[in-house]
Amino acid sequence: MTKKIVITGVGATSPLGGTVAESWAALLAGESGARSLEHEWVSKYELPVTFAAEAKVRPEEVLERPVAKRLDPSSQFALISAMEAWADAGAPEVAPERLGVDFATGIGGVWTLLDAWDTLRERGPRRVMPMTVPMLMPNAAAAAVSMHFHARAFARTVASACASSTESLVSAYEHLQLGLADVIIAGGTESAIHPITVAAFSSMQALSRRNDDPATASRPYSVDRDGFVMGEGAASLVLETEEHARARGARIYAELAGGGVSADSYHITANDPEGRGASRAVQQALAAAGAVPDDVTHINAHATSTPVGDIAEFTALKTVFGDRITEIPVSATKASTGHLLGGTGALEAVFSILAIRDRIAPPTINLTTQDPEIPLRVSGEAQPLGDGAQLVVSNSFGFGGHNAVAAFRSV
Repeated sequence: MTKKIVITGVGATSPLGGTVAESWAALLAGESGARSLEHEWVSKYELPVTFAAEAKVRPEEVLERPVAKRLDPSSQFALISAMEAWADAGAPEVAPERLGVDFATGIGGVWTLLDAWDTLRERGPRRVMPMTVPMLMPNAAAAAVSMHFHARAFARTVASACASSTESLVSAYEHLQLGLADVIIAGGTESAIHPITVAAFSSMQALSRRNDDPATASRPYSVDRDGFVMGEGAASLVLETEEHARARGARIYAELAGGGVSADSYHITANDPEGRGASRAVQQALAAAGAVPDDVTHINAHATSTPVGDIAEFTALKTVFGDRITEIPVSATKASTGHLLGGTGALEAVFSILAIRDRIAPPTINLTTQDPEIPLRVSGEAQPLGDGAQLVVSNSFGFGGHNAVAAFRSV
């Protein structure tokens, strides 16, 4: 029998705020998290892009120093968001062997890795920290969350670029269906706003270069879009079977109704222009949810603001929804948050859940002149979703041809 999987807690630390409530309020207010970078390395390396969407609240302001010093920033963000989600879920009493962690990252501890390399070159091997490897490994965030909450069912890590944390949600859904845990903390994190990544993404022409106006740089679907804005932060969700949640009297936000994962097998960085893998992932998510395209009331799109990527996603959505795609309210929230890479899917999942709770599709800022080749129903103002049953689809696509889609339903 298929179990109903529900969300009972959410947490986030993002470029818009240090909590879910702060991030959601700023998103609805049309704020941008993109700002000029105030680091000496920007001018030192003469970076062509001088802005990004850094987390609004630094992790050292939240975590105790002994905890923070043993974690890469990516793991720090993960733990902060997980702590908020766990408290929001009412700190459920669950046997450690029945509590699991599915936590993702796209890159992992890049700051730890490159700081250690600098230390080795400048000061020699004896000065490299003994905790370097445990801090830089991609599974460090999942491990930190697992150890903090004594989660012993499993602590699994997905690393599928920008699809990572949505894929972790799909994995958590499957693991709960299989009975491997009663409660799972799932999500994703990233802290990769580093000179090497800024330089590398710039080199491949992926980043917007609107250095004179960072707040308007990310502009999905606009005819003058010129690339994405790097972001950082993390988001977490507490997932459990409905039976377990109701038995403990938990507040339920929504149902994780299903998910889909596919691969393009097309190009290491470019989307399949026909959107075949992406459309297949959407169809899989709807099938798992026992739903049809006409049931969908809102879409949180991947929408990175790249000239090619936005069109490829529209093509995929048109394949699934046909002409009705122009009627479904769509939000492109990266316009406000920037692109959190491996953490972005989890943050957009939180936004999708809150859209269901508040019956509102958040605005897409910076939409100047909409590209006529992408005739989606997208607006610079929040769009009401109505009082009926809601089914929201959240898309994430990553380098390597990874596609992951989650579907959330009102309860």
